[in-house]
Amino acid sequence: MKGILLVNLGSPKSTSVKDVRRYLDEFLMDERVIDLRWFFRSLLVQGIILNTRPKKSAEAYKTVWTDQGSPLIVISEQIQKKLQPLVEVPVSLGMRYEEPSIETGIRELVAKGVDEIVLLPLYPQYAMSTTETVVVKAEEVRAKYFPQVKLKHVKPFYNRDLYIEVLAKSIQRKLPENFDRLQFSYHGVPERHIYKTDRTETCNLENCRTEGKHHFNEYCYLNHCYETTRLVREKLGLPEEKVGISFQSRLGKDPWVQPYTDATLAGLPEKGIKNIVVACPAFVSDCLETLEEISVEGKETFLHAGGEQFTYIPCLNDDDDWVQVIKVLCEEIL
Repeated sequence: MKGILLVNLGSPKSTSVKDVRRYLDEFLMDERVIDLRWFFRSLLVQGIILNTRPKKSAEAYKTVWTDQGSPLIVISEQIQKKLQPLVEVPVSLGMRYEEPSIETGIRELVAKGVDEIVLLPLYPQYAMSTTETVVVKAEEVRAKYFPQVKLKHVKPFYNRDLYIEVLAKSIQRKLPENFDRLQFSYHGVPERHIYKTDRTETCNLENCRTEGKHHFNEYCYLNHCYETTRLVREKLGLPEEKVGISFQSRLGKDPWVQPYTDATLAGLPEKGIKNIVVACPAFVSDCLETLEEISVEGKETFLHAGGEQFTYIPCLNDDDDWVQVIKVLCEEIL
């Protein structure tokens, strides 16, 4: 019997400092998030970051928390509930970090008689800290606890027309009549991650920004982000100068892929770009990084620098058309 496992990032159990610290510990100690040797990763995370960041992050989570709990968890559950009636196989939900865990999700499916699982990491673009860590973790759990289960995963769908169509329509519906710039803000990654996932040995950060028809790399996050932007821009019929791309959420002093979103937002007004719209296509569900970092902090940065109008476009969340895309992606390999 077959089944579907949807996997998203995860979230703290609550906004308490204790729960946020536990979540950050699991998240940042993942070797595909902070790719240092264990000793140095532990020294950085458990010796430094977890002594300062949990309190600040807990306060940030409080600003986006709902009565039902974490927005990311709530939205992911809504997607699961909407998808289930559309398919003829059981659908379960797991998170890469915290609960419900990937193990919990697989266990629920196995209890229903499932022995073949289609895994869908809820990330459009490939990165070692998103798609790769989900696939690796799921395989580790399968091998350890469920060796009889077969597991296959949906590949990144950043350039699939059915996804681009839904993403473009979602943005189009929220675009104001007049705006100076549509800014795409993607989650950042360290530059070294681009090279580590480059199995072609052709990436140099610059050619990764080239349109996909000239430089295609199945595992290049930077290339995927630029290609997503190009495809959506063309679908919306916008000129190149009307659309920008930047990267948010950097951590530490090592160079991350640029341009940085915060610096970009601070510099746009002096260029005469004072009415902007921001979308975050690396995320399919609104979360701390979109609801607080962009729609609150990003807005403040832009307006303080002289901007006049800031519009944030929500993620796809549980949009019915997006759920249909998930259905098709999963059924293709069921």
